[in-house]
Amino acid sequence: MKILVVDDDPRIRDLLTIALERGGYQVVTAADGQAALRNARREAPALIVLDVGLPELDGLEVCRRIRAQSDVPILFLTARDDEVDRIVGLELGADDYVSKPFSPRELLARIKAILKRSAPAAPRGATVLEHGALRLDLARHVCTCGATPVALTATEMGLLSRLMAHPGMVVTRGQLIEAVYGGNVHVSDRTLDSHMRNLRRKLTEAGCEGAVETLHGIGLRMAECAR
Repeated sequence: MKILVVDDDPRIRDLLTIALERGGYQVVTAADGQAALRNARREAPALIVLDVGLPELDGLEVCRRIRAQSDVPILFLTARDDEVDRIVGLELGADDYVSKPFSPRELLARIKAILKRSAPAAPRGATVLEHGALRLDLARHVCTCGATPVALTATEMGLLSRLMAHPGMVVTRGQLIEAVYGGNVHVSDRTLDSHMRNLRRKLTEAGCEGAVETLHGIGLRMAECAR
């Protein structure tokens, strides 16, 4: 798989290139926002590692422009104290983030988890989930509410598929994180809340308002979406 690494620091680009190539990935790099957009179009990467603080265009604007035309998974690199950037990035459609300074091992684990979520479903498993007006085609990475398409990121797709696999049953926050990220990655409550907020907003805009219920202190579950 090809991964686009975008960072204006050549040392970080070199570090990530070495770590990702050792992990079996092909790496393409960019040093600024404009080059990131060009390479994203030309190289069609399977995932983009995107620094927030970029010259030309910052990472948030690059993410916004990419999301307008593609659902390619995006993992943000952020400064440790830039919580606002992390939350805004998730709101714009990033799949995850890693704070600087970071561990290459942690970054690889998060990339593998994202790519696993975005991979087509195995043929032997259930590849289409339906609940009321909602339909999720995992193999084609397509979600619809009635006849209205719903553009979801890989993380949002993973969260929704976990909930739709057991409609009406309560899924705890821990179970959601385990299903989407695996057991080797720490995910904060604010990260999960941001993804769920994005997912609910998209479903509401498509006509499936209230499709996901929150049971405070317990977890979440699918509600009926009859549209």
